[in-house]
Amino acid sequence: MNRAAVVQYFTTNDGAQRNRELVDDVLRELAARDPGGLDYQVLLFDDGVGFMHVVAFDGTTDPFGDCAAYREFHRALAERLATPPVVRYAALIGSYHGRQPAR
Repeated sequence: MNRAAVVQYFTTNDGAQRNRELVDDVLRELAARDPGGLDYQVLLFDDGVGFMHVVAFDGTTDPFGDCAAYREFHRALAERLATPPVVRYAALIGSYHGRQPAR
């Protein structure tokens, strides 16, 4: 994994729960498909409306290219947003994989 992206945004109060449900759908589909070469984490800020997606991937293929849940997540994203997403790309220089979050 040598490429990474961080996406941060805030949803409306009304859009936050739906956004979280759609994120869960994406994570479930990725787990079922296991596209390989992907480390993907989504964080919810304490305010309940701020989200941060952190993705690291090998850079050879689009890890979300065949993910129907990912397309559904983006379909009405603009309606759920309170602010435009801020996207940053980076080169991954290291990582540590500890405990998985409780669900």
